[in-house]
Amino acid sequence: MKKDKVFQLNQTAVEKLAEEYATPLLVLSLDQVKANYECLRTYMPRVKVFYAIKANPHPEILKTMIDMGSCFDVASAGEIRTLSEMGVSGERFIYANPVKTGVGFKACRDCGVTRMTFDSASEIAKIQKELPGATVLLRLRIDNSSAHVDLNKKFGAGREHAVELMLKAKEAGLDMAGIAFHVGSQTILADPYLEALDIAREVFEEAKEAGLDLRILDIGGGFPIPTPSMKFNLPEMLKQIHARLDEDFPNIEIWAEPGRYICGTAVNLITSVIGVTERGGQPWYFLDDGLYGTFSGVIFDQWDFKLISFKEGDERVAATFAGPSCDSLDIMFRGRMTVPLEVGDLLLVPSCGAYTSASATTFNGFSKAEFVVWENVNA
Repeated sequence: MKKDKVFQLNQTAVEKLAEEYATPLLVLSLDQVKANYECLRTYMPRVKVFYAIKANPHPEILKTMIDMGSCFDVASAGEIRTLSEMGVSGERFIYANPVKTGVGFKACRDCGVTRMTFDSASEIAKIQKELPGATVLLRLRIDNSSAHVDLNKKFGAGREHAVELMLKAKEAGLDMAGIAFHVGSQTILADPYLEALDIAREVFEEAKEAGLDLRILDIGGGFPIPTPSMKFNLPEMLKQIHARLDEDFPNIEIWAEPGRYICGTAVNLITSVIGVTERGGQPWYFLDDGLYGTFSGVIFDQWDFKLISFKEGDERVAATFAGPSCDSLDIMFRGRMTVPLEVGDLLLVPSCGAYTSASATTFNGFSKAEFVVWENVNA
């Protein structure tokens, strides 16, 4: 698959897959996963990739990333043990949750994970007790109001406390190795990264003056995927970031933690209309997948999914789309323009690989959408 092409099923494939497997159905392209990873490696060759598996921990995605040599960003005991059971050694992990649990530390000890982030003095004390001598990165808070999801409201130390905290970590016997930051999700310009790198450079210089020898910089994730309303030049953006890294951090090991970028464009959902009615003068279409399933990203990720119908006709109506559960919260879209639909019609939802199936539930007894791997089917 070409690096600039995003995986999207055509009508023939959608109809054949729905007939063979039933709906709702998630179709995963491992070729797209590989292309996304290779794109980062092409334009940012110095950067060591740590896939943030929270975005989508499907075993086939993990196997693909393992085989390609990726490292992994993990945030819990469950994620650590999942990868460890797949044969991933602890040297390929960063425990990137700045607030860790007791069971998380035990998983680190059992699986050989020794690298992690922190952003407070209380966390230093916990790490000193649970994993003496661990290699640590200070998570810095970076303000970026343009991010789709602002990841700095919950985590990150202010730069005014950075050197103080790093010195405390060193005094506690930890391997104070570097700095981590995250500019936020769906960042479509290089500017927020460049501003964060300016801050990181200043902190590196202040740390050196204080007697700290930092050697790692983790630039987080946030690399965007295409949407109908977002236009960007990803290669140019990555080249700008990489050029700044070469200029300001020539002898520093660089890490990144992409999640959405790796898996977001690699999955398509096929869903069916299971009910039609009219309320308030507007048609309502009930689908066999909803907010408690793949469309969980509407709530948890504030994502606006694209719905593609293959029905012909010029007529468009404003409609409400709801899921199959008996909860009135289970409404995904209101006033969404669409061709008129009927029971049994199929809809394709492209680019739904991130923060969808990962946060789906079996609420109300509805099963999660099944996965098929595109490379393994004949459609």
